[in-house]
Amino acid sequence: MSGEFLGIFENSVHKQRVIIPACFKKKFSEESGRTVIVTLGHNNTIAIYPIDNWETTLERLKAGDDRSRKLRTQLIDFAMMEQELEGPGRVRIHELLLSEVDISDTVIIKGEGHYISLWNPKVYHAIRSQKLELHRTEFTSEDYQI
Repeated sequence: MSGEFLGIFENSVHKQRVIIPACFKKKFSEESGRTVIVTLGHNNTIAIYPIDNWETTLERLKAGDDRSRKLRTQLIDFAMMEQELEGPGRVRIHELLLSEVDISDTVIIKGEGHYISLWNPKVYHAIRSQKLELHRTEFTSEDYQI
C-alpha cells in the first residue's frame, strides 16, 4: 500500500497540471506504480489516490455502514479516469474539478495519510487558522507527553 503522505507544499497549476512533490512520489508502492485516481475531496478539495489506496479505500467503504457506502458512491461519482503521472510527476486535473473547488493559479498540496489533497490556498489558510485556534485552547504540553 502507498503512503504515508505527510507534509504541505505550495505549487503552481500549469495547463491543468500539478506536480506531485518528490517526497510523495517516493511513497507510491510498486503495485500502484504511477497510477492515480483524482476525485472530489473533503472541505472543498481535490483528492488524489494512488491506485492501490483507491481500491483499498473503496473496499473498506463498501464493507462499512450506510454513510460509508454513500461516501463510496460519491467518490466514484466525482472520480476522473484512472491516469498515469506524466513526466517528473505531473498529474492532470480536469478543469471541472478545478473550477468546482475554485483552484486556478496556485495550489496547496497536502499529505492526508493514504491520499493527497489539493486546496485553494485561501480556503486552506482559513481552515488551518480555525484548527489552530481550537488546538491552542484544547491541548497543553501534558497532552504531548504520551
